[in-house]
Amino acid sequence: MNPRERLAALPRARLCDLPTPVREVPALGAWVKDDSHSAPLWGGNKPRKLEWILADAEQRGKRSILTFGGLGTNHGLATALYARERGMACVLALVDQPRDAHVEAQLERIGASGARVYITRSVPRTAFAFPWIYLRTGRPYVLPTGGSSPVGALGFVEAAFELADQVDAGELPAPAAIVMALGSGGTAAGLAAGLPLAGLANTRVVAVLVNDKIKLTHATITKLARRSQKLIGQDGAPLAPLEVVTGFMGAGYGHATPEAGAAIEEAAAAGLELDPVYTGKAMAALRAGSAGDGPVLFWNTQSAQE
Repeated sequence: MNPRERLAALPRARLCDLPTPVREVPALGAWVKDDSHSAPLWGGNKPRKLEWILADAEQRGKRSILTFGGLGTNHGLATALYARERGMACVLALVDQPRDAHVEAQLERIGASGARVYITRSVPRTAFAFPWIYLRTGRPYVLPTGGSSPVGALGFVEAAFELADQVDAGELPAPAAIVMALGSGGTAAGLAAGLPLAGLANTRVVAVLVNDKIKLTHATITKLARRSQKLIGQDGAPLAPLEVVTGFMGAGYGHATPEAGAAIEEAAAAGLELDPVYTGKAMAALRAGSAGDGPVLFWNTQSAQE
């Protein structure tokens, strides 16, 4: 079987409405791949990963999932909502981040989702509490922050094939670069693994670092990409060129920046809703020229269901 057939043969829970649309936004100097309404309960990039994660958990006989994030975690909320839909329980261990109206609203949604929540405050305290939480909650399926496991990243290996189909159909030119927020690594790793397999080997992955809570480097993303390729029998296959862009995070994860604020306003005027934690900072990097020349694609990973 070829890589796409190998991918299609793996267990998958169908959550998303795909393909998500692409459109040119001249005011932003880019094309946009808009995942904001990727799935009905909660959109963005998280359901793409959860399609593969939830199926893997079910195949392993797990009835609950333990995962991690900040207080305003989109990933944690999406995991709780889609796990509940499939009759699975969700446990969240959450670390601090600046609390604004968005975070407070997220906490309310998480509370209403039925997830069991532990506020662990920091990454070291989460690591200390993990054995107790794991045993207390019945040895659940353990999912890294952001769903960025080798299985989760398969969602963006598949997304690379989806994008290649749209290029082949003439919906957009082959991108010279794809810009996205780098929050946990799964989106960037999946695209780096999948683009060459989908025939877009020259497209660069430009990942804008927005999270200082976990280690995210070229090496960690590359390692994750290769582990995902191995799951579909492509161990040692080429990866797409990858660049990790720094300098747009500001004071740290969840802290607003003036550049992101300006990018959010520009995007809103062009009909694109972004957020201050992830996509606003990625757009600020794009507007500053971090993607270089050629057709640039901005992958909007923000959910619009708020």
